[in-house]
Amino acid sequence: MDLNSPYFDRIRIRPTCDEPRRSTEPGCDRAGCMEPGLHRAPKGRGNEGQYWRFCLAHVREYNASYNYFDGMPDEAVVEYQKDAAVGHRPTWTMSVNGGRQRRRNGAPSPENFDYLDPLGVMRSAGFEGARRAPEPAKPRRPGPVLKALETMGLEEHADAAAIKAQYKSLVKRFHPDAHGGDRSFEDRLRDIIRAHDTLKAAGLC
Repeated sequence: MDLNSPYFDRIRIRPTCDEPRRSTEPGCDRAGCMEPGLHRAPKGRGNEGQYWRFCLAHVREYNASYNYFDGMPDEAVVEYQKDAAVGHRPTWTMSVNGGRQRRRNGAPSPENFDYLDPLGVMRSAGFEGARRAPEPAKPRRPGPVLKALETMGLEEHADAAAIKAQYKSLVKRFHPDAHGGDRSFEDRLRDIIRAHDTLKAAGLC
């Protein structure tokens, strides 16, 4: 029998139960732990979308001491919770149309309607008076731009001069040097700088 025959290289045998098998699961990220890391745990604020891989015992230990707001000042925590109530999206106050003049019988005055009546349908129903076309609405800005403007305390259609002036004012207000080296407003300053970078990338300043 020729032991150097190439046929021996093609023979495959089934592994036995006693032979160790290589695990396809990632290992636990806790130093010294040899268990498979089957459970994900978030790495924390500033590392959104990134996770540790822990075994069951270590993920329970990690979750028991995990605090997303650790190190954040109370003002930043309150602001974050307020934004979380609306999904961190910009909101606007809904106003009631109480400024229009009304007739004695409760019907709104036709002079205050904003509509066009080229066929005279409303005039035939007894509505007289001047009719004017509604003013064209300004185009809405993208969501990230609106969020950046809200972070800086600006209106939706603020111009470049207003953005620049507000940015300088906020940086001076929240810079650690303005508080004797106190770094408690550092997260707020970082949000302002990030918002200004977003507006600058959008070509608004």
